[in-house]
Amino acid sequence: MTEHNPLFSRLSTTLADASRTPLYKRFATAIKEAVRDGILVHEEILPGEREFSQSLSISRITVRKAMDELEKDGVVVRSRGYGTQICSQFEYSLKEPKGLSQQAVLRGKKPDTVWINKSKIQCSAEIGEKLGLDKGSDVYLLKRIRYVDQQAVSVEESWVPACFIADADEIGISLYDYFQKQQILPVKSQSRVSARMPDEALQQQIALPDNVPVLVIKQLALDAQGNPLEYSISYCRSDMYVFIAE
Repeated sequence: MTEHNPLFSRLSTTLADASRTPLYKRFATAIKEAVRDGILVHEEILPGEREFSQSLSISRITVRKAMDELEKDGVVVRSRGYGTQICSQFEYSLKEPKGLSQQAVLRGKKPDTVWINKSKIQCSAEIGEKLGLDKGSDVYLLKRIRYVDQQAVSVEESWVPACFIADADEIGISLYDYFQKQQILPVKSQSRVSARMPDEALQQQIALPDNVPVLVIKQLALDAQGNPLEYSISYCRSDMYVFIAE
């Protein structure tokens, strides 16, 4: 238990708080926060159900339900005879109407963004067709490097109709957080995935080894009425992403 003392201390504090939230959900949240704060690192093996149960005076059923939830959220991976391990890859749902930052937080990870470009431009015919706009219509081009747990994982370019952005400087880490504040609600997405080897510029931006391909994700976000809100092209490290399409 010694090497996991900070983790058990975090769990004990969280589970002792008076709350109506079920115990297993508080347990799962504490594990996510421990990953986000660096108490647990990728590929680290967690203690077993019995050790958690005895050390924290909770039932093994509570521990098991928490681990079920963490596995579903892509925080841990479990294998018979090997144990429960903090997942080394970031699982990203192609169907959830959430951006990378929101999905990262839900999985106990820490997102960040380095902006390369936030500018209003006139769209090309190709981008206009994706967004249901005429060629030359005003759109915002948003280009950034995306980070998860301080590791550069992707470069993303987005085009958003200008009517949806009042002030691009107000967009922080997450475009979807900005959308939510403006009461703009993406509810579904259409995605296409392909693979290619990165060029030199992309390799430098995300510190990608020569032999690792990138996954190219072309995604259109839509509101409840089917109106296009954002068209994006993301170049993602194939060794750090697992894409879920169910």
